[in-house]
Amino acid sequence: MQEASENISDLVAYGIKCCSEKGVEYADVKYMHTEMENITFKNKTLDRLDRIDKKGIGIRCIMNKSWGFASTNELTRDKITELAALAVKLAKASSLVKKFDIVLAEEPIYEDKVQTPVKKDPFEVELKEKVEILEECSKRAKDYSETIKVASSHYVGRKDHMILHTTEGSKIDQTIIWCGGGVASTAVEGGESQTRSLPASFRGDFHTEGYEYFEGLKLLDVSEQTAKEAIQLLKAKKMPSGDSTIILGHSQLALQVHESCGHPTELDRAIGYEAAYAGTSFLVPELIGTGFKYGNELVNMVADATIPGGLGHFYYDHEGVKAQRTIMVDKGIFTNFMSSRETATAIGQSRSSGAARSMGYDRIPLVRMTNVNLEPGEWDFDELIADTRDGYFLDTNRSWSIDDIRMNFQFGTEIGWRIEKGEMTEMVKNPTYEGITPEFWGNVSGICNKKHWEIFGTPNCGKGEPGQAAYVGHGIAPTRFENVRIGILK
Repeated sequence: MQEASENISDLVAYGIKCCSEKGVEYADVKYMHTEMENITFKNKTLDRLDRIDKKGIGIRCIMNKSWGFASTNELTRDKITELAALAVKLAKASSLVKKFDIVLAEEPIYEDKVQTPVKKDPFEVELKEKVEILEECSKRAKDYSETIKVASSHYVGRKDHMILHTTEGSKIDQTIIWCGGGVASTAVEGGESQTRSLPASFRGDFHTEGYEYFEGLKLLDVSEQTAKEAIQLLKAKKMPSGDSTIILGHSQLALQVHESCGHPTELDRAIGYEAAYAGTSFLVPELIGTGFKYGNELVNMVADATIPGGLGHFYYDHEGVKAQRTIMVDKGIFTNFMSSRETATAIGQSRSSGAARSMGYDRIPLVRMTNVNLEPGEWDFDELIADTRDGYFLDTNRSWSIDDIRMNFQFGTEIGWRIEKGEMTEMVKNPTYEGITPEFWGNVSGICNKKHWEIFGTPNCGKGEPGQAAYVGHGIAPTRFENVRIGILK
């Protein structure tokens, strides 16, 4: 492995040499080797077993203040020579129709080799072990009751090895490893179905850690719980409609932060560079420094790529910018965006926030979420429940809808519980709630403390055209919101 890495480093360095000889204003050459394993069991049967092994080099350059990009999976000097020439040719062609000049924010030069610390490399664990765990998870849930019609279990592991050189002199060798999984059960009776997922919906939860994180999820221990609660949901009362106090649990709050804070604070959306998948943003650069209220004084949000374990953790982004912590909402006041080197200068900022990443060697970096976190508050969970006289506790996303500026939204969750006189009582099914982003975050009345703060991983955040999937994280603790419209779904 080491010898291969050294050979690749020479090839990447050769790409920089080719670009420099052509007089580029800037260039970066990125090798990326992605390994990914997806395993799914459904009803005791292996439903999916994918193994991705993809590697190649992409060259990005600036000529005449315009971008050119080209990529290849042919790792030879002859091909890199062609690739550099093509990237330069595309940059020159782009300059003929450009609307503005590309100017990059300054960044120190780095020479570093880093890797996610792991106890067990996911790709060195026998496939048989992973399959047996998932099979048993699916079996336990399916055998719990004949009412369970679908029982599924999931595992995903990924390793991204990047070697990035720039004409400025940076040389970065970075390996990011992550894995995780989840279980889910669907109960069907009388023409109605209910699904319960743990530890989160949409395949589970993921961290930048080794296989030990998947083991720590203890999916075998919670498989029957998903079946039991799915059946209980069939018999539960529907959530009524009206205005109510709600407390969002970890899994649901992670998606709430993702959709109503993460996406609108991506700077390329805010300045009109990007609208694919998730639209633009109600937050615009002109709001910085105006005291615009994103929420109330309890709300503090950061984008922090430096937190180990978070799925949005890395050491350098794909432009060679060192990982950072960026405050985006300070005591309710909107303060900043996540940015790239290009978008930072577009609004007069001197440095990128280090949020530019791509899904592989054949894609350009886009502004992507890192770990977008709601900072913890002061409440113990039991105290927050006890202080709530009337309301609902909601968790685990079932559906979501949000407009293309991230302002108006509606979410449905898998499960909820009534809160009466400070106690969680009966289960409710088909919970939904809606809101307007600044009003919703302006109605926060309590956030649990650091003891209850956890980071949840989202492995498939979509963006761009052609599309790219990014892995991002959200640190959250259960949070209470007042005067929320609930119970829209009939």
